[in-house]
Amino acid sequence: MKPLDLNTVLYALGILLVGLTIVFAVSRLITRMMKPHFSPHHLLLAQKAFLYVGIVLVVCTVLIHLQVNLTAVLGAAGIVTVAIGFAAQTSLSNLISGLFLLGERPFEVGDIIVVGTTRGVVLSIDLLSVKLRTLDNLFVRMPNETLIKAEVTTVTRFPIRRMDINVGVAYKEDVKNVIRVLKEVVDANPNSLNEPEPLILFKDFGASSLDFLVGVWFEKSKFLVLKNSIMREIKERFDQEGIEIAFPHLTVYAGSDTRPFPVQVTPN
Repeated sequence: MKPLDLNTVLYALGILLVGLTIVFAVSRLITRMMKPHFSPHHLLLAQKAFLYVGIVLVVCTVLIHLQVNLTAVLGAAGIVTVAIGFAAQTSLSNLISGLFLLGERPFEVGDIIVVGTTRGVVLSIDLLSVKLRTLDNLFVRMPNETLIKAEVTTVTRFPIRRMDINVGVAYKEDVKNVIRVLKEVVDANPNSLNEPEPLILFKDFGASSLDFLVGVWFEKSKFLVLKNSIMREIKERFDQEGIEIAFPHLTVYAGSDTRPFPVQVTPN
């Protein structure tokens, strides 16, 4: 290998800078052109694939210009890769799990998922891990192997969802009247869908209340708006109708043969 002069080194640096600039610019251009036709998940994969291939080609071009023997470099890289592969079995497991996730597509970039106690928006799906942003704006990196083994709930998989609200009223209330009032509240809410039809169900005789289930269908983007409005509207309408919302009661009963407990009221 001949000694390199300053012009050769500067020329190689120029190739590196110009090449990387072109790669990043073309990557953004391709992403912009593909955006109307592909999902964010596929856009991210295509962008990263182009970036990786482009960077490798630019680096190889620079090494050739610097008269570096690529055969020796690739051979050394192969040996190092094999050694790392044996030493990092966890990374290999995550890599294989990442391929399954990319093929199965249980969620996409932008979806809200729940894994165990973690709930967040999917920022990226990489070969080794999935990056999430939680609803309180924390960054979470989750290994792909964890996602393959765990139960994953994709909250925003479908365009509409159902919100289930449990309502308990006092035993003295009329069941038909409560159902009528709940249905009117749900039908009047602009964020509640008429199709599928809302669910109003007399669910159970609770320990201190008559328990009702209110199931409201809504567009997935309207969750917070509906949650805040429907709960307030139910409370306001119950107050107008004189319907008592139940609270826990405790009745002490000692049997018919036992005299009542004496109660003494002391005025303040």
